[in-house]
Amino acid sequence: MVTDMALSKKPVTGMKDILPEEMEIRDYVMSVIKETYKKFGFTSIETPCVESIANLNCKAGGENEKLIFKILKRGEKLKISEAKEENDLVDGGLRYDLTVPLVRYYSNHANELPSPFKALQIGNAWRAERPQRGRYRQLVQCDIDILGEPSNLAEIELILATTTTLGKLGFKNFEVRINDRQILKAMASYSGFNEDDYDKVFIILDKMDKIGIEGVEAELLESGYAKEQIDKYLSLFKGMEEAEDAIAYIMDKLGDRLPQGVETGFREIIDSVEAAKGDFFELKFDPTLVRGMSYYTGTIFEVAMPEFGGSCGGGGRYDKMVGKFTGNDVPACGFSIGFERIILLLLESGFKVPREGKKVAYLLEKGLPSDMLCEVMNKAAQERENGDQVLVVRMNKNKKFQKEQLIAQGYEEFKEFYKEPLK
Repeated sequence: MVTDMALSKKPVTGMKDILPEEMEIRDYVMSVIKETYKKFGFTSIETPCVESIANLNCKAGGENEKLIFKILKRGEKLKISEAKEENDLVDGGLRYDLTVPLVRYYSNHANELPSPFKALQIGNAWRAERPQRGRYRQLVQCDIDILGEPSNLAEIELILATTTTLGKLGFKNFEVRINDRQILKAMASYSGFNEDDYDKVFIILDKMDKIGIEGVEAELLESGYAKEQIDKYLSLFKGMEEAEDAIAYIMDKLGDRLPQGVETGFREIIDSVEAAKGDFFELKFDPTLVRGMSYYTGTIFEVAMPEFGGSCGGGGRYDKMVGKFTGNDVPACGFSIGFERIILLLLESGFKVPREGKKVAYLLEKGLPSDMLCEVMNKAAQERENGDQVLVVRMNKNKKFQKEQLIAQGYEEFKEFYKEPLK
């Protein structure tokens, strides 16, 4: 006997329904992000939420490639009985970020786009990971990227555009941490690590803020690396901590292991941002900053907010990624705001969306004559033209409770309309 499957009122694990109060904040934040980024010359684009499984598995997404929501082939292409491995059943997946779709988009349309191309992309991404505070399986990402600009002007613009946006949303006293993958690799080379081991070493280094330098040393020893290598490696971090100028110290130590011009370009980014930024954030060189994606080729950066206790955005330069699609490398750099974490912080702080006009509620007694209804609708239209938000609703029997609910929604003025004048 076939029985109907029980229906669930709850959303799927790791995803959530968004109530009106939060949705109002999300819409406002989205509008501030778009308005600010467009003032920096970024152009909105959109890509499909589904990408080919080959693109998603092109070794550009790091750990995210293990978290793909995969899509079965459809119709005649789905041959379950003949399948020998997963790839025989799957041909697509939900995007886990916006970078891979952007690179595919650029590779497909480069001849139709300006150079450099400043892209703004906002959309959902999906990751089959364990949900936690500020982290969901469905999330909104807000990315800005500059493709075709080889100079550090890209990094400067991305940092200033992102921090300006966060400042307009009321965030203060946050840090933008900056490093360079070329410095990370040169430090590993100087210490005697094999190039094949760099990513493993960096994964351990990335835990420095949580486990400290002693914890990093212990994990490197457990991973089988020689104590001489580890001591030489960690001495660099201790030296930078003690040095008056950490950048000068590490550049001098690494010498020819760094490509020519790295120090000049790195300092130019820091100096230019410092010259243009406000006093609501600090720019800090952080030699322990790694960023998880192995596709980064140069500068990397991350936004750290004390209220969240972690990263609320990040990005970097990825000059080799377009070449995976076209065979020709194109300089590229991007910055992503942690939209969901920003919304969480605003909700927890009791943030209210600023508005120019009032929120007015018209309460109409049931049975209002047609001529009076027409007059009410005309008044509401005039108030809306003047910039107010006007809600027209029928009056409930429990008018006191109805008003309490409307006040909780931000309505500050009430106008009541009756069939007959009140005595």
